[in-house]
Order: sequence, then C-alpha cells, then structure tokens
Amino acid sequence: MEFLNTVEQLEALYGTPGAPSIRKVARQMTPLYSQWIMASRLCMLATVGPEGTDDSPRGDDGPVVLELNPGTLALPDWRGNNRIDSLRNIVRDPRVSLMFLVPGSNNVVRVNGRAQITADAHVLERFDKNGKQPRTVIVIAIDEIYSQCARALMRAGTWSAGDDSDALPSMGEILAEQTAGEEGGATYDEAWAPRAAETMW
Repeated sequence: MEFLNTVEQLEALYGTPGAPSIRKVARQMTPLYSQWIMASRLCMLATVGPEGTDDSPRGDDGPVVLELNPGTLALPDWRGNNRIDSLRNIVRDPRVSLMFLVPGSNNVVRVNGRAQITADAHVLERFDKNGKQPRTVIVIAIDEIYSQCARALMRAGTWSAGDDSDALPSMGEILAEQTAGEEGGATYDEAWAPRAAETMW
C-alpha cells in the first residue's frame, strides 16, 4: 500500500477548494452562526495532548454552550465518567475543535479555538440547574467558525435511517468483555439507567 506524505501530493489529487468553502469562515460569532449554535444541544469536543487526541460528546437540555461575547464561548463540564481526558489535554495544549449538531439538520457548524478551564463561582452560577452546577467550565476563544458540507450526514442517513441501537452490544457487555467478566454484564446495565437519572447534573 502506498501513502500520500506531502501537502503537495494531496493538493494535486484534490485540486482547489471552491470559493464558498473559504468565504464562509468567520473569526467570531455572527448573528446567523450564533442562531445556529444556540440551537445545538450536542457538540463534539476534540482536544490534543501529549498522550494523543481525545474527542468527547457534550450535551445539554438547552444550548450546549453559552456565548459570553462574539469571540468567546463557554462549555460547562457536566457530570461524566471523571476520566477528565479533555480537561487534562486543555491545560497542557489549549487547541480545541467543536462540532455542533442539530437533530434533523444535515449541516454541521465547526469552531476551532483555544480553551481554558475555570472554576470561578460567578461563571459556574450561570449554568445553575436547580441548585446543581458543573465543576468547571471550558472557556473557548474562537479562532474560526464555519459550516460543514452536509454530504457526510446525508450519506449516513443520520436522522432518517432509523434506530439501529437494538443490534448493538450493551455497555455492560463491553465492560465484561474488557474485564474478563470481573465487571459489567446485565447487573451493570440494569443499574445504569437509575444511576444516570440521579447523577445527570
């Protein structure tokens, strides 16, 4: 198998990008990009660190981020598995990328920027949900915002292909596989839903 190893090889194969793909890039939130991102309840947060890369889903029951100003977004770190892979990466390398999705739309909006983490009480209070707050908030200084071509989600039938989840192994089954049966299994799966309900925020 032969590989392409230079930018010149890639450019020779792919040619010049169309003008709209370049001109749609903004350096901060615009009214329409803001409207789109504020409609998103789910984004993917990509980070990079000494051990490699990480891509983490982030979700909320309303806008997944808060616009602090046109050049800055705030992303709460709600409860998860406490691995803090993304946070570890950010404190060592601030580069981040976010990909925002909205159910039913095949378009995606992407943000690239630099992040910092705060536990400032005044910032945490802005995300209060019935007395519960995130432990930290990721504050992202925007470098660029742009929309992504819809073809990938269209090819995948992301919002129209139906529900394939019944054919998937459960998380308990995967955990049992990885621990030679020492953890996981049906007991784990049965306990997961009530535990998640109690610890959502």
